[in-house]
Amino acid sequence: MLEPTPELLAELAEASQKLESATPEEIIAWAAERFGSKLTMGTAFGPEGCVILYLLSQIAPETRVFNLDTGYQFQETLDVRDQIREKFGIDVELLKPEHTVEEYEQLHGGPLYKTNPTQCCFDRKIKVLQRGAAGNHAWISAIRRDQSPDRAKASIVGWDKKFGLAKINPLANQTKSWVWRMITEHGIPYNVLHDQGYTSVGCWPCTRAVMAGEDERAGRWSGTGKTECGLHTLDDSPNA
Repeated sequence: MLEPTPELLAELAEASQKLESATPEEIIAWAAERFGSKLTMGTAFGPEGCVILYLLSQIAPETRVFNLDTGYQFQETLDVRDQIREKFGIDVELLKPEHTVEEYEQLHGGPLYKTNPTQCCFDRKIKVLQRGAAGNHAWISAIRRDQSPDRAKASIVGWDKKFGLAKINPLANQTKSWVWRMITEHGIPYNVLHDQGYTSVGCWPCTRAVMAGEDERAGRWSGTGKTECGLHTLDDSPNA
């Protein structure tokens, strides 16, 4: 494990400041050089993640990439995995929870996403990432600061207390329009649900298309007050 010593935290803070005006390519190149084989990436195959996968194929194609396969993903999401592998040669590993969907729902007397979506996210995402993070020193995420209040405070490089990893956010300063311009210009595969009004795609039971004028993450856990699965919240508690 990488220990968050004062020296490491100072190094990450200095790097983040220096990379604040860097391009995503420069940020990824720095991360690949600094962490080498201990660098990994988690992706849900959102448009931002697909752009990073394209950049990784150009800069550090050996980087291990994984997806948190909750068992509730849209088939359209899993289809992107195949397209990315075919076009860029990156084989995204599917990390699965301890229990299958059938076992999990039987264990809880039905779909837990209906009664306690936060616990469902914790069991089928957070715990899986904690297990998948073992042996790594840093992970790349595809969040943008303009997506939500929590994400607005994200640094380019920082320490993720929840997972015990350095966290790199190459697209923190980028916009939605920049992401889609990259997809268009480079022919990057993306989830076709985005063409059907799904601006943010998660698990199918907790995702809907958004209406005109709604926030781009309004379709996630709609009507519950929940806005994040916990992977990118600022709350450091392990079950946030």
